[in-house]
This record gives sequence, C-alpha cells and structure tokens, in this order.
Amino acid sequence: MIVKSIKTPLVKVGDNINDIISQSIKTIPENSILVVASKIVSVCENRLVKKVEGTKEEKHDLVKKEAELYTDPHSSKYNMMLTVKHNFVFVNAGIDESNADNQYILWPKDPQKSVNNIWKFVREYYKVKNFGVTISDSSSFMLNWGVVGRALTYCGFNPLRSYVGEPDLFGKTMKMEKTNIMQSATDAAVLEMGEGSECTPMAIVSDIIHPVEFLDHKPTKEELDKLKINISDDVYYPILKDSNWHIGGSF
Repeated sequence: MIVKSIKTPLVKVGDNINDIISQSIKTIPENSILVVASKIVSVCENRLVKKVEGTKEEKHDLVKKEAELYTDPHSSKYNMMLTVKHNFVFVNAGIDESNADNQYILWPKDPQKSVNNIWKFVREYYKVKNFGVTISDSSSFMLNWGVVGRALTYCGFNPLRSYVGEPDLFGKTMKMEKTNIMQSATDAAVLEMGEGSECTPMAIVSDIIHPVEFLDHKPTKEELDKLKINISDDVYYPILKDSNWHIGGSF
C-alpha cells in the first residue's frame, strides 16, 4: 500500500472543496481512495462558530446541540464530553479548536452528502472509474494516549471485507471477522496527513494489496446501515449502557 499526503493552500471560508482538490492534485490513479480531512470540508461549508471570550460553558452548550447523546462534562477529568453522533462515539461531538483561528470547527452538516459530491466530482474531473473517498477526523483511542484517524463516512467502494465462512490458517471457519477497509485506509492516510501545521489535509491511498470492491454508485441507505451496530449488540455495550447519556439537539 502507498499513502501520499497532499499539500494544499490554506483553506478559507468561501473556498470550494472541488477547486482545492483540482488545484492540489494532478492525477489520481485507478483503484485508489482519496481521504479528505473533515476540517477543510467544514471550513468550505462555513461550519464555524466564533469563540466568545470568557464564556466557559459555550463549548458545552454547542456540543449538546451537535450531539445525539452526550455525557456530563464534569464526569471527565479533562472536562470533556463523550458523545454519540452518526453512530460514532467521539469526544465533544467532533468539535475542534486546533488550526481553527480562535473558532470552533464543527463537522460538515451532512458528511454523506459532502463525500458523495466529492466522489462524483473526482470521477468526472480525473476520469477514474474505480475510486473511493472518505472524510476523516481524528479521535482518541481507548486506554491509550494519542489520536488515530477515523472515517466519518465513505463513497465509491465496499467499506467491509468479510472473512465469514472462510477458513483460517488451521482450517477453522471464521464466523465474525470483517476488515473495515474504510477505517483502515483512513487511519493510514491521517498518519501521513499529520495533526499540526503540515497543511496536508488530504491523502491518496493506492496499491492496496488486499482487494477492494469499488462501486459505481453512491452508497444506498441499506449499504450504509451495514456498517452500523446497534448499541445493544455492540461488544462495548457493557460500558456504553452504564454511561449517563443525555439526549442532544441532533437526535
């Protein structure tokens, strides 16, 4: 697998994400996945909220509006809120303050619509047939310091590679194993993109050894739902069920 980060101009409100892509990338190979940081998509969409100096609770109020479920910030040593949004557990509903110029950057309003539009543009502009896109964000890793790349959503490929029914090394039939291609490719890309002042908010993942099933259509609701696990069926349910969740504004 080859991961190549893409340097771009500093993205500003009013910029068009498709223009940023076309100005920054000369060619895109077949059978590749473009990973785009959610932050630059949000900036293009003007998903910014100016900070109010001296207002300690403003971010908490904003998280409550953006989240589907949230925990009390005072239950965290770091005064942060665990949240559920778009079937993901993120801190503070993904609201970011880094590289934000004294503003809060929210997730794109509709990440699926955003990624679908990017996929459509790239396919037409670069004349690629087998191609995928994900929108990324960074998230903490339970019981470990540091953040890893996470995909908020995808377009143009099957995000799961199932091993169910196949034999393992010793002939045992696998019953649950699935590789999350969407998350794996995105994590590798975010490692190359960086978290600071690199100004490389995109990356192309290509030459993936294990086969990826590329699709010629935007994902249907049924296809998107295949990625989701009901909270009661999740292996982390013993932890999730005991959290003191409150219903947020985007539920």
